[in-house]
Amino acid sequence: MSGHSKWHNIQKTKGAQDAKRAQAFTKIAREMIVAVKEGGSGDPANNSRLAAVITKAKAANMPNDNIKRTIEKALGSGNTDNFESITYEGYGPCGVAIIVETMTDNRNRTASEVRHYFDKYGGNLGAAGCVSWSFDKKGVIVVSNEDGELDEDKVMEDALEGGADDVVPDGEIFTIYTAPDAVTEVAEYLTGAGYELLSAQAEMVPQNTVAVTGDDNIKNLQKMLDMFEDNDDVQNVWHNWDA
Repeated sequence: MSGHSKWHNIQKTKGAQDAKRAQAFTKIAREMIVAVKEGGSGDPANNSRLAAVITKAKAANMPNDNIKRTIEKALGSGNTDNFESITYEGYGPCGVAIIVETMTDNRNRTASEVRHYFDKYGGNLGAAGCVSWSFDKKGVIVVSNEDGELDEDKVMEDALEGGADDVVPDGEIFTIYTAPDAVTEVAEYLTGAGYELLSAQAEMVPQNTVAVTGDDNIKNLQKMLDMFEDNDDVQNVWHNWDA
């Protein structure tokens, strides 16, 4: 789950992403458990954070049975999972700003691994807030237009009617921006209108992007991002690389 060009990055490696589906579901399940515990309810109608995670899960095609089992597990008295959310910020090659959102049961392990990835691939871990000021938190919904049959004006009309702020057409997708807390509402509206959602969640959207030059820099940055993505403790990675 990368930065501004998130869905394009996924498209480029779709086969690899399909192979990682189980890992993606595991990360969403972890987020769901935390949402239930911190929200004090397994009912999305009474737990907005859980509702947002369920929306994300459905957009990722997580089966309803998996969602139900995860919520039941979180509500169970024998569940001892104890995760905390920690965000790391730093720079990659060519000054690319990177935000790494983690959910971990061992902050020492996670901090050590995140720092290692930054150091190994030509970046550096910074202090909290060192890059987040250059990002805006927005709801981002990606709608499929793989067959090219969607009408731009109609998508715009429906999205705005559902509460979205903006719609950006881009080849085989439409990216729809909302307020961070409006993702669930807008996603449900669009699903009800018959649109296929490829992803739906609050994201850190960069205000500006950075071009990376040099084969070694590009290779190291991609490897760094891949290492973050593959780490079980990492939930999301946001960056401003103009990939």
